[in-house]
Amino acid sequence: MSELSAPAPAASPPELESAAPDQPDRSTRAASAPGGLATPSPADLLAIEHLVTEDDTPVDNVFSEMQQSLLTHSLRNSWSGPGGGRPFVTSANVGVFRTPQEAPLVPDVFLSLDVSWYPDEWAKPGRSYFMWEYGKPPDVVIEVVSNREGSETGEKYVRYGDWGVPYYVIFDPRRQVQESLLRVYELSSGVYAPRSADKLPGIGLGLQLWRGEFEGKEATWLRWQDASGALIPTGEENTERERNRAERERNRAERERHRAEQAENRVERERNRAEQAENRAERLAAQLRALGAPPENGESSS
Repeated sequence: MSELSAPAPAASPPELESAAPDQPDRSTRAASAPGGLATPSPADLLAIEHLVTEDDTPVDNVFSEMQQSLLTHSLRNSWSGPGGGRPFVTSANVGVFRTPQEAPLVPDVFLSLDVSWYPDEWAKPGRSYFMWEYGKPPDVVIEVVSNREGSETGEKYVRYGDWGVPYYVIFDPRRQVQESLLRVYELSSGVYAPRSADKLPGIGLGLQLWRGEFEGKEATWLRWQDASGALIPTGEENTERERNRAERERNRAERERHRAEQAENRVERERNRAEQAENRAERLAAQLRALGAPPENGESSS
């Protein structure tokens, strides 16, 4: 994926390009700028108006776009956040800027907790994720490998770590830069260390590889899961779930109505049997009287 431009983009350290394709080279960390979230000066803020936040260049393939959509839409449609009413933002292909001077990075997907989008999305501060506006880096960054040119295991690995992004995820559907489909890294003492994908501490989410159909395409997809391991459903899955729930409710109501009708029919049959028994008793009493038989109470007939 291409990056957006900044006034003075930093060149990629050449040693990053020679990093082993399967394991990021931690020795290259010293080649990038030190970490920390700087406060822009008034001159910096003025320069923000000249930053290029979107370049309208198509840079991804169809699968990657669908994968990004699956990850972002499921959170927006089905996740209530990390709890306690805490907000979150998630997006795809939106530039993340640490300072006005540094070249931004454009994650395929990112998630940032405890922040809300700038109220005016058309104003310059609302067009990208400016870390000085939101006061923090994203909490999770996901890169979907499209080819060997994206530097997911090189420069991006280093810069995301220097920026303080707690979790960095590389999903490589065709195993172009790593042996496994999925690798998750957690920032520990300023260095990324591999960790399991099922739970991301402090986020309230995990990730899993899921084989299934999304938007008509059968594939292995990367999906969010909740703390219990259940998939965060898409809007379509929510609709289907609601449709199934409604169908179950209709079936349950139909069964209840049928049981009520059966109970009513049983009461009606019992009433009919009681009436028939009473009629038989009356007919028998009439016959006995006609024959001069004494009444059942044992008194003599007059």
